[in-house]
Amino acid sequence: MEVLPAIDIMKGKAVRLRKGRREDLKVYGDPVEFARRFSRCVDKVHVIDLEGAFAGRPRNLDQVKRIIKEAGVRVQVGGGFRDLESITRAYEIGVENVVIGTRAFDLKFLSRVAEMFRGIAVSLDSREGRISIRGWTESLDLGVEEACRVLSRYVNRFVYTCVERDGTLSGVEVLRPPCEGEVLYAGGVSSLEDVVRLRDLGFSGVIIGKALYEGLLKLEDVLAVL
Repeated sequence: MEVLPAIDIMKGKAVRLRKGRREDLKVYGDPVEFARRFSRCVDKVHVIDLEGAFAGRPRNLDQVKRIIKEAGVRVQVGGGFRDLESITRAYEIGVENVVIGTRAFDLKFLSRVAEMFRGIAVSLDSREGRISIRGWTESLDLGVEEACRVLSRYVNRFVYTCVERDGTLSGVEVLRPPCEGEVLYAGGVSSLEDVVRLRDLGFSGVIIGKALYEGLLKLEDVLAVL
C-alpha cells in the first residue's frame, strides 16, 4: 500500500485547512523542511498548491521544485492544473504525477493530457457523495461512482477525498474504492486502525496530513503496521 504524506502549501508555508475552508487554517512551517523529514521514511509526497486550487492556476511550483531538488523526493501534485501550460511546467520540474480535478470533467482535455503525459491522476473530491470542484467551492450533479465510470476510460490513478472529513481527524469514511485501478484515499485519517481499514477495503494508497503534523501518527509506525 502506498503511503504519501501530504504537504499543502499556501503563501509558501505548509498549512492544513479544515474541510477545505480558507478561513480555518493552521500554519506549520517550511514545506521543504517537512519534505526532508518525511524523506527519512518515504520517497514520495503528495503536494497540494492551495492557492492554485482556489485561483485556477498553480502558484507554488517554485516550492514544489525545491521539494524535489532539496528533499530528494518524488512528488505527486495537484491544485489548479486546468491548462496545458501548467501541467507541462510541472512535468518539466520533475513532478511524477499531476492530479487534475476541475478540468478532468472536460473529457476532451483529459484525453489529450493523458495521452501526452505519463502519471496523470484525477482527483475525486466527494461532498455528500457528489463531486466537488474549484477548490471545493462548487458541486456537480454527478455521483462519485458515475464519475469513475466515465473517467476510468482515460486514467487509472485516482485520489479520492472525503471533503467533510478532510483536516478533521475524525476517522475515515468506510467505503470500497469507487474506481478500478489505483485509488488513494484522503480525508480524516487519524489512527493506525484507519490505515489498516483502508488497506483491507482495497485502497491502493493513503494520503496522511494533519495526523502527521499534530503527532497523532508517525510514518515509521504506519509503515510498520502495513
